[in-house]
Amino acid sequence: MPKLWDKGYDVDKEIETFTVGKDRELDVLLATHDTLGSMAHITMLESIGLLQKDELRLLLRELRGIHGMALRGEFVIEEGVEDVHSEVELMLTRTLGDVGKKIHSGRSRNDQVLLDLKLFTRQQLRLVAEEIRELFRGLQEQSERHKADLMPGYTHLQVATPSSFGLWFGAYAESLVDDMLFLQAAYRMTNRNPLGSAAGYGSSFPLNRQMTTDLLGFESMDYNVVYAQMGRGKTERNVAFALASVAGTLSKLAFDACLFNSQNFAFIRLPRECTTGSSIMPHKKNPDVFELIRARCNKLQGLPQQITLIMNNLPSGYFRDLQLIKEVFMPAFSELRSCLRMTTYIITRMQINKDILSDPRYDLIFSVEEVNRLAASGVPFRDAYKRVAMEIESGDFKPVREVRHTHEGSIGNLCNKQIASLMDSLWSGFNFHKAEQAERKLLGE
Repeated sequence: MPKLWDKGYDVDKEIETFTVGKDRELDVLLATHDTLGSMAHITMLESIGLLQKDELRLLLRELRGIHGMALRGEFVIEEGVEDVHSEVELMLTRTLGDVGKKIHSGRSRNDQVLLDLKLFTRQQLRLVAEEIRELFRGLQEQSERHKADLMPGYTHLQVATPSSFGLWFGAYAESLVDDMLFLQAAYRMTNRNPLGSAAGYGSSFPLNRQMTTDLLGFESMDYNVVYAQMGRGKTERNVAFALASVAGTLSKLAFDACLFNSQNFAFIRLPRECTTGSSIMPHKKNPDVFELIRARCNKLQGLPQQITLIMNNLPSGYFRDLQLIKEVFMPAFSELRSCLRMTTYIITRMQINKDILSDPRYDLIFSVEEVNRLAASGVPFRDAYKRVAMEIESGDFKPVREVRHTHEGSIGNLCNKQIASLMDSLWSGFNFHKAEQAERKLLGE
C-alpha cells in the first residue's frame, strides 16, 4: 500500500513493523477525532479558495460517514496502511478520486496527530471528570448519612483522637475537589488548537487558524507554530500529572478500605459481590477489587515519569520518539475510569460499624477530649494535659464518651455543602458544552 510520503521505493518489512509499532492499533481510537479535524480543516480550505463548494460538500458527506463508522466500531486500518490519517485519506480517494487527495493542503501529519490527540484527550478528560463527579456524590451522600457515627482517628497508625465516618467519607470527597481543579487545568491546556502549525513551522498557504479553532470549539489556539509542536509530549505529561492526582486519592482510599475491612479493624463491610474467596480457607472474603484499584492507581501515578523520560532530552521539532507516548498515555484514561467506577460502586454500597468506640480498647481516644474539657473549665492546658497523662499512666483514666466539635470542617460541622459548591463551580468552569456544540455542528446535527 503506497504511503503518504511514498517516493517510489519499498521499506524493509521488519523496519516498517518496528517503526509503526502499535500505531495502527491505537489510531483506531483516534478515528472520530481525525474525521472531525478534517471537517474543520477542509471547511477552512474552502473559505480561502483551496476547495470548491461542491468539493467541500462531497468531502463533508464522506467524512461524516466515516465518523459514523468509527462510532459504531466499524472503522479499521487496513493491512499496509500506516495510521488513521492515511486510512481516512485512502477511503476518501477511493470514493471521490482526486478530490480526496486535496484534504492535506496546509497540513502535516505532525499537526494532524497533535490535533487528534488533543481532541481525544479533551473527550477523555470529560469522561474522567464525569466519573469523578459520580464518586464525589457517593462520598458526600455517605458522609451525610454517617456524620454522627464515630470511628477512631490515627496518627502513626496509633489510636489518636475521635473521628467519624462523616469525616472519613467527606475527606475523600474534598480530595476529589482538588483533583478536579488539577484536571481542569489539564483540560484548559489541552483545549488549544495546534492545527495549522503543519510540520512545526507553519505553512505558506493563507490558513485561517482562528476559523478552525472556532469550528472545533477550542478555547484558543496554540499561537506560536513551533510551540504547538513542542506541546506534543508536554500536554500528555501535564494531563498525566492530573490523572496521577486522581489515582493518588483512589489509592489511599483503597488502602484505608482494605485495612478497615480486615477482621482486626472491622470498621466497614464491603459488598459481598465485591469480594473473593480462598481455595483452602472457606471463611475468606478478600477485598480484591480495592487491592487491584490500589495497584492500578499506583501504576498510573508513575505515568508522568514514563512520559517525561521519553521526551526528556528532545530539542524543539518533531521526533519519532513521541509516537511511543501514545502507547502509555492513551490506555490510561480507560484504566482510571474503570477504577473510579468500581470505587463508586463499592462506596455507595459499603456498610459501616456504628458502635466502634464502645470497645474498651478505644478508651484512651477520649483523653484529648478530657484535656480540652479541663482547659475549657479554666485549668491551664499544660496542667490539664499532665493531669490526664498521670491518670492514664496509673490506670485511673475514665473516659467521658462525648464528643463536641463545632468548628468548620470538624465532626459536628462537616461543611459538605461548601465542598459541594466548590465542586459545582469547578464543573461549570470546564465549559464542556462549547466543545460539544461545535462538534455537533460540524457533524451537521
